[in-house]
Amino acid sequence: MLKHFKSHYLSLCVLMMLLTSCASTKIIDRPIVFNEEREQLTKEYLMERYGFENPAITIVPKMIVLHWTAIPTLEGSFDVFNDPTLPNWRTDVENASGLNVSSHFLVAQDGTIYRLMPETVMGRHVIGLNHCAIGIENVGGTEETPLTEAQLKANIWLVNYISEKYNIDYLIGHYEYPLFEGHELWLEKDDEYRTEKTDPGEEFMANVRKATTKFKFKSVPQ
Repeated sequence: MLKHFKSHYLSLCVLMMLLTSCASTKIIDRPIVFNEEREQLTKEYLMERYGFENPAITIVPKMIVLHWTAIPTLEGSFDVFNDPTLPNWRTDVENASGLNVSSHFLVAQDGTIYRLMPETVMGRHVIGLNHCAIGIENVGGTEETPLTEAQLKANIWLVNYISEKYNIDYLIGHYEYPLFEGHELWLEKDDEYRTEKTDPGEEFMANVRKATTKFKFKSVPQ
């Protein structure tokens, strides 16, 4: 009897800890600059990269893409996305568009979640798939600032939050985007426009996937 009581009590404690953790998680809105210039550049991107005619800047989310910024600080990471136009040092993607890179969410190393832009507005964060993808950026990802346990928990919470709001088919790491070439969701018109990515790391992705199996995301194309 005492053994049963202890087991039941332990289960209640674990449940309470999980509920407290979930309740304390929240999204802080910290919008990047999204003025008329950024809106126009977004429309041009949709026309030139994907062949959309008279496009709206809104998307129907079908995918979540996890990233890391490879920048050690929150402020430094935010600054990269804030301006509407691409900075001069982004020579790897400047020929494709003058639209600056952006993501919908930014997760600090302590797990704090910031929403940078509306979830159903197109951000430039993944080649070929921006028209249907919500992006989650994580501060860090370098040898000196690896992604943290707090970020892992925040990403799991965010994937749950997004997937309960939208009909999400795929959860991928940025490094997996080339596997979608030839897929019906792949719209990039330029066969030469590619970048090599490793974020957010295979182990991080495996852990997020393991914690979100209830959504039964589709397998990444092989």
